[in-house]
Amino acid sequence: MKKQISRHAGYGMLAAVLAFLIVVPILTVFMEAVMADGRLDVSHAVSVIWDSGNLHTIGNSILLGVLVVITSTIIATPLAFILVRTAFSRKKWLDIVLMIPFMTPPYISSMGWILFMQKRGLFQQLFPWTGSMSEGFFSLAGLTLAMSLHVFPFMTTILKNAMLNINGSLEESGAVFGGGFWYRLKRITMPLLTGNYAIGMLLVFVKTLSEYGTPATLGKRIGFYVFTTDIHRYATTAPVDFGKASSLSGVLIGICMVMWLLQNYVTAKNTFNLVGGKGRRSEKVSDRRIVTVLSSLYIGLILILSIGIPYFSVIATSLINLRGYGLAPGNFTVAHYVELFLDNPKGVRAVLTSLSLAAASATIASVLGTCVVAGIQKAKGWKKVIEGESLLPEMIPNIVLVIGLMLFWNKLYRLIPLYNTLGFMVLVYVVMFLPYTIQYVSSSMIQIGKNLQAAGQICGGSRFYVFRRITFPLVLKGIVSGWMMIFIISFRELVASSLIAPPNVLTVSTFIVREFEQGSVSVGMAMAVICVALTTTALILLNRCLDRGKH
Repeated sequence: MKKQISRHAGYGMLAAVLAFLIVVPILTVFMEAVMADGRLDVSHAVSVIWDSGNLHTIGNSILLGVLVVITSTIIATPLAFILVRTAFSRKKWLDIVLMIPFMTPPYISSMGWILFMQKRGLFQQLFPWTGSMSEGFFSLAGLTLAMSLHVFPFMTTILKNAMLNINGSLEESGAVFGGGFWYRLKRITMPLLTGNYAIGMLLVFVKTLSEYGTPATLGKRIGFYVFTTDIHRYATTAPVDFGKASSLSGVLIGICMVMWLLQNYVTAKNTFNLVGGKGRRSEKVSDRRIVTVLSSLYIGLILILSIGIPYFSVIATSLINLRGYGLAPGNFTVAHYVELFLDNPKGVRAVLTSLSLAAASATIASVLGTCVVAGIQKAKGWKKVIEGESLLPEMIPNIVLVIGLMLFWNKLYRLIPLYNTLGFMVLVYVVMFLPYTIQYVSSSMIQIGKNLQAAGQICGGSRFYVFRRITFPLVLKGIVSGWMMIFIISFRELVASSLIAPPNVLTVSTFIVREFEQGSVSVGMAMAVICVALTTTALILLNRCLDRGKH
């Protein structure tokens, strides 16, 4: 009985710690929105929301979310079909290459597009006969395209995995009864994918509403303001108004929750059991020459738009000596990279700061997440509560979570003077990215048979000994993968760094944005190249280490 009581006390303490770190800061956002001068005042939040400027911002956000969902769906649908039903299904390297747009920081991609399409930009230098045609990119359509090219891998992956589960006999039956390709696509394939489309659209919509980097660079340039840019402005620009920031944050959460409920409803009504106990055959892959040619052209176009143009712009700009001469022969130099590390101490400090923050955040999050997953394996009643608390940051837009943490820890400053320090940045990163460790470790943990742990306990091993000698080595791959993912994302994180960095502290992301806005574009792009190179190298080294571990 004492053992059971102490176990429940431990679960309760863990749930309380997670509530203190995650749940309470989120609730603080809502409290700040409805509190005025220490008393409840819902009218203040209503007046903020119904302000004509804020209503315009809300409308812009929803419109942009819908347009990005439509555009990314148009891009992803034929791409998923090509990767499943054509000869390109055998080229597995495409799965990795098509994830590069998502792995690229969105603010870097948008800067690449700006440099390529702006007046006297790289496009006009390469194709001077086009005149000012490229400047038409600076519109809502251009913003939609830039954001869609970042998030379309979400939709592609979901649709591809769903198509692989559709039994080829279903479409063969339609063909036997006289149905043509388009008829089978409309009446068989597409209805079976409805639930998957709903899931993908929700992810893309929420990701679009939560994105700050692209609206802050490209959106601000065309005067198109959304939730995240206004929340950021209210929280950082004098006079700071956390009440307005909290009110808009509450609306943002509400829209995301409504979309989540709508997605659940559509998925529940359109979910089909495509994988069962019987054998399953994939649809026959088409090797027709015309299909291969058209597929090659389409994949090439997507790769040029999503990877080629942004990376070409960033790399070329980082190597241009005098911007006025552009891509002229002899106007290339590596001096900007030298300047970045020898003549610009702020650049070196930004890299070192980002590396230390990323390493500390990834390590703490990995330890905490592993302890959470390992500790709740036998917690029947507490398991859902603790998992729900730890995964909550994944469901909340990052900027809302950061605002909540700022408000909460600012109130605790007299008791715990952590706010406005590097330690607070680490805390925010840990809270934001804790779900990555939870998911990676959980996926590894569920693959471990219970008989292994039982055998260790039967042989006299304590729970800690069994975890150290049996469980931990088996989940180490998941821990390392989660650590690396958190490290990469923390290293290039923009929204949190721009909101909570102490005075005179720059990270890689804030350094790039600052140099870009102040006109030192080549130096900023040199830092962007280094940022991408470091994260890519880290990912490659991780994969090689994991591959060696298999042997």
